[in-house]
Amino acid sequence: MPHPLMFSADDPLLERLRRICLALPGVVEHVSHGRAVFKVKKLFVVYGGGVKVSPGVHEQHEESMLFLPDPAEAPALREDPRVFLPAYYGPSGWLGIDLPDPGAPAAAWDEIAELIETSYRLTAPKRLLRDLDG
Repeated sequence: MPHPLMFSADDPLLERLRRICLALPGVVEHVSHGRAVFKVKKLFVVYGGGVKVSPGVHEQHEESMLFLPDPAEAPALREDPRVFLPAYYGPSGWLGIDLPDPGAPAAAWDEIAELIETSYRLTAPKRLLRDLDG
């Protein structure tokens, strides 16, 4: 049985993520387990997530993104109150972060763009990284 969609196609937060993610070389968007995901060869951003609080119970973070952080930066990121350890992805090193309002100052979205680029760099093939840096 397919998962129900867990986002609205016209969501302004998703639109903001799309603009950042799809500007990177070779990125495609598709739906996985009901969530919008961005990938190259592998996933690098998932829109929305949750935290497992007890068996069968999840605390949803619908206005968030899941990403793969730089391992050196992960401890500091985990101290940020906006950051959470996402269910299913967390054991593989992923983190989640609650997103700023779509109309938030550019600096807030610049930080999100940096996290997205780091996640991209950790998952993209070398050819695409050359395109990004070229």
